Amino acid sequence: MTRAVLALVGWLGMLPLPILRALGAVLGCLLYALVASRRRVAQTNLRRCFPRWSESEVKRLSLQVFINFSQSWLDRGWLWHGSPRITRSRLHLCGEVGELDGNAPTVIFAPHFMGLDAGWTALTQQLPRRFITIYTDQANPVSDTWILRGRKRFGQARLFGRIEGVKPILEGLKKGEPLYLLPDMNFGPEESVFVPFYGVSAATVPSLSRFARLGRAKVVPVLSRMTETGYDIEVLPAWTDFPSGDALADTALMNVRLQGYIDTMPAQYYWVHKRFKDRPAGERPPY
Repeated sequence: MTRAVLALVGWLGMLPLPILRALGAVLGCLLYALVASRRRVAQTNLRRCFPRWSESEVKRLSLQVFINFSQSWLDRGWLWHGSPRITRSRLHLCGEVGELDGNAPTVIFAPHFMGLDAGWTALTQQLPRRFITIYTDQANPVSDTWILRGRKRFGQARLFGRIEGVKPILEGLKKGEPLYLLPDMNFGPEESVFVPFYGVSAATVPSLSRFARLGRAKVVPVLSRMTETGYDIEVLPAWTDFPSGDALADTALMNVRLQGYIDTMPAQYYWVHKRFKDRPAGERPPY
């Protein structure tokens, strides 16, 4: 079943983008109606992060989240299986791209927007550096192989499993291989700190601060924005005040800046994730 679904995604990726996006919108509406558990997660997150929104605004935004999620998932058909020419034509690198020139140790702060794989593909295809990232094994081996092959498609990219530890990642950083890091999810309380996210305490890994400090690397945010013609991959200026030496303060600052990025495209953030699952002592999860 999984092989058939992934083969279908690859085939759909050959369709004109407007048709593919229309199919994604239909799929998103179906998932919104049928997957009640994730719909509740998205709406709970939005209510906590945007308490001034009306219930109709929460429902409207959460439906758009499902649509964007489905569209971005189908887009992997052309990202990972389409011709390199089409892939490049739909991925627009913009902003301070020069921040990624040279061989300076660099940590890329890549928040969990729906276009995160589009951002990775754009960088590895269009820039002459060898990028590295951290990978979480999938439970389904067929899906695992598909994702790994897709993310290794361009540029001699290297993916490190979480169980491999930080040593090979730091070695890559120091050799001038930019680290594409996604530290804004809840990965459990063991190595996390609790810092505010939209005013709500959230378990957050301090890995952005840690890698920047240990690798003596600059931090460059990269935002992937879905558009009608593909994706805009915007490289922002490097942060000049990071890291500070205080991992807790750095992680809190990361979340503050992340909020500003999300506010520009709230429906494209990954709200279906249980961001507030782990709570400080005495608090119950909201889901």
